[in-house]
Amino acid sequence: MRDVSEPQLFDHELRVAVELAREAGAAILDLYDGLIEVEQKNDRNLLEPVTLADRRANELIVAAIQQEFPDDGILAEESVDTDRRLGKRRVWMIDPLDGTTGFIDGNGDFAVQIGLSEDGVAVMGVVFQPFTDVLYRAVRGHGTWIEPPDSAPQQACVSDRSELSLMTLAASRSHRSPRMDRVVKAFGVQQELQRGSVGIKVGLITEQLCDLYVHLSPHTKQWDTCAPQVILSEAGGRLSDLFGKPISYNAPEVQHHNGLVATNGAVHTRVIEALAPLLVEFGRVPV
Repeated sequence: MRDVSEPQLFDHELRVAVELAREAGAAILDLYDGLIEVEQKNDRNLLEPVTLADRRANELIVAAIQQEFPDDGILAEESVDTDRRLGKRRVWMIDPLDGTTGFIDGNGDFAVQIGLSEDGVAVMGVVFQPFTDVLYRAVRGHGTWIEPPDSAPQQACVSDRSELSLMTLAASRSHRSPRMDRVVKAFGVQQELQRGSVGIKVGLITEQLCDLYVHLSPHTKQWDTCAPQVILSEAGGRLSDLFGKPISYNAPEVQHHNGLVATNGAVHTRVIEALAPLLVEFGRVPV
C-alpha cells in the first residue's frame, strides 16, 4: 500500500520525531550489548531502574526538540519537570526508553516514544523499537503507519473482533498480579501475548496481533501513553482509563492514577462494563 499519509499539519514535527527516535534508538543499541550499569531512582517512594541508555537518549531528544521548537513545552521522563510546560498549548511527551526492564534483561522489549500534545490532546506520536527496527507513527486525522525494516510503510488498522473470549490480550512481562489474573478469568480470554513497554503492546493492537490491553497499576505516566494513544486511535482503537474516561495531557499531575485500557475500539465499552464490578471488588474508585 502506498503511503499517502504525508500531512501538512505537524508534518515537520513528525519528520523531526521520526529522525530523533531512530537516532536515540541507535544510541541505545550502542549500549545494549555491553555491561549495563543499573541505578535505582526513587519516584514517589517507588524504585524504578534507570540506565545510561535512558539518560543518553533523553538528552539527545530533549536537546534537539528545544533547539527545533523553542516555544514548545517538554515533559520527559529523565528530565526535571517544571511549571513552564503548563502555560504551553503544545507540549512534547518523551519516554526515551520505555521498557527499561526489557533493555536490562536483554529481551528486546523496549521502545523510544515521542509524542506531541496540543491543548491536552495527543496529536502526533512515534514509537520506535530499536531491536526489531519497527516504527509506528501517526498524526491525528491522517492514520497510523507502520514502517517495517525491509518494506514500504503500511497503514495500520485494528481488528474488528468483538467477542472477548476470542480476543488476544497484550499482557505485561513483569507486572502480573493476582488481580490481573482475576480480570483475565472474568473476561474469559484464552490467548495472551506477553511483551514489555506500553508502546509495544499498543503496537500489537494496531497490527491485529492483539485486541486489548488492561493496565491496573496507577503508576504509568503521561510520557508512557501520549505517542501510543494517537497511534492507537488513528488505527481505529481506543485508549481510556479503567473507568472509560479519556486521557488528557499536560496536566500538573503526570501520573495516570486510574490505570489504562487499550482496545480495538469495537469492544471498548464492553471491556469497561466488565471491569466495573471488578474495580469495586478491588476497592478502586476514580481519582
